[in-house]
Amino acid sequence: MMAGSAADSRRSPIGGFAHVRGDDNAPLLELTVPQLLKQTVKRSPNGDAAVFCAANIRWSWSDLDHEVDALAAGLLMLGLKQGDRIGIWGPNSPEWVLTQFATARIGLVLVNINPAYRLAELEYALKKVGCRAVIIAEVFKSSNYVGMIETLAPELTAHHDGRLQAAKLPDLEFVIKMGDKPVAGMMRFGDVVDNGRKNGTLHLDAITAALSLHDAINIQFTSGTTGLPKGATLTHANVVNNAYFSVSTMNFTAADRLCITVPLYHCFGMVLGALGCVAVGACMVFPGEGFEPVATLTAIETESCTAVYGVPSMFATMLDVPNFRDFRLTSLRTGAMAGAPCPIELMKRVISEMNISGITICYGMTETSPVSFQTSPTDTLERRVSTIGRVHPHVEAKIVDLNGKTVAPGLPGEICVRGYSIMLGYWDDDARTRDAIKDGWMHTGDMGVIDEDGYASIVGRLKDMVIRGGENIYPREIEEFLLRNSKIREVQVFGVPDEKFGEELCAWIVCREGQTLTEEDVKEFCKGNIAHFKIPRYVRFRDELPLIVTGKAQKFKMRDEMIAELKSQ
Repeated sequence: MMAGSAADSRRSPIGGFAHVRGDDNAPLLELTVPQLLKQTVKRSPNGDAAVFCAANIRWSWSDLDHEVDALAAGLLMLGLKQGDRIGIWGPNSPEWVLTQFATARIGLVLVNINPAYRLAELEYALKKVGCRAVIIAEVFKSSNYVGMIETLAPELTAHHDGRLQAAKLPDLEFVIKMGDKPVAGMMRFGDVVDNGRKNGTLHLDAITAALSLHDAINIQFTSGTTGLPKGATLTHANVVNNAYFSVSTMNFTAADRLCITVPLYHCFGMVLGALGCVAVGACMVFPGEGFEPVATLTAIETESCTAVYGVPSMFATMLDVPNFRDFRLTSLRTGAMAGAPCPIELMKRVISEMNISGITICYGMTETSPVSFQTSPTDTLERRVSTIGRVHPHVEAKIVDLNGKTVAPGLPGEICVRGYSIMLGYWDDDARTRDAIKDGWMHTGDMGVIDEDGYASIVGRLKDMVIRGGENIYPREIEEFLLRNSKIREVQVFGVPDEKFGEELCAWIVCREGQTLTEEDVKEFCKGNIAHFKIPRYVRFRDELPLIVTGKAQKFKMRDEMIAELKSQ
């Protein structure tokens, strides 16, 4: 990352408008995912590549390279070829990391399937992109992946000739299961790897050499909080460069050890996490299959992690562990918080109590590979707690009003982004792609502002804006204010219908452990500090809030439940 006036000028508003361009002095990497991995392996074959604490597995870069090639060769032996889609469905695991890089090695398109998906969502995802194969875990939490696949494809039990033919999943030919337990009709992951190892991997280099930077390499389904999920299609160039510039902002080197608590199925874990480590040779440390606060804190201490990733709710949960102060976190220096808006008060606690003086905030979306804006470890505390930083290298951003006109610095509007990081489009969905990308600009749906120095701040979601009696209200502002109350751990504010004002505000609150509040306490806290029309009319207390895996709030669920409650009264 370039520093100094030249880089700064590229990130300052252009021509008096809220329009910024990222630094272009550092060149884009012209490498595919497998070329990036081979480069790191050659540079540091014996360096630590990955640690899976729960599975007690440690790989050097040479170990990882050999396992990746064996799996890639095994997948080729099944007849899979460049451009074929292969799904992966399960939590963080060694198999997930191998699959990420083995599919890229031979040009397969990896389809990330949310571990929380149930039958209808799984069927939709596999059919939408036409997966020829899927790699699945056995179980995770309340999900029985084997059982759900057997329900969708009962033909598995009668499947003995090597290829599945399922009525509901006509494209699916191979189900590859992690773990040693045999299941009728399914192949074992370890057997596929062993077959590839036995039959040799020398022919892989020729396949890799024929890959293009601009080939589709990954399909990631959006959260689907509204409507059916969309398959954002990303290229080698998208993810390699975004991974590199994201970790470069945090000054990652081969000496760093990153604790990855976020799910690999999402861009945060897969691109900023695994691929970011590969980009510079840093070690990836996985505490377990999913996020668990004590396991994460233990991994940071025992593995001397220098960085940690998480969504805001993960950091909040770690800070609330009863014996939090017993953990030695002195090795930490940086990391990233992303996936959902970061409350200012939480950011301050992470910096002061977790010893992460160089923590950064990342902003982006799956469709932008994902990061577009990021704070720097050298930014002032004020910048890092109140903004999402400045635009990434080789990325351009602007703020537009409802008519699509670029606004002046400091005025709110929709954030639009363009550059190398923009997805190819939504898989097999031209109409929704055209709605999202106009003249090369990705319309994010997020409301924000860009100030005179090029720093951006998020105001809220375009669809979340509440109009009460003609006043435009951004829930994010009220959430930030309420989190100043030391008794509040989490809060979400949203609108509900009202006959008089059109909409009224409602706040759902999770109190810190051992703390209690009443509705009147909350309203009294607001009086005299924020405008009267911003004080929530309704306040409800919950043990937890409905969130998707990436940490984003499912406000539509809260709104629906609240509307039902008000109607019943």
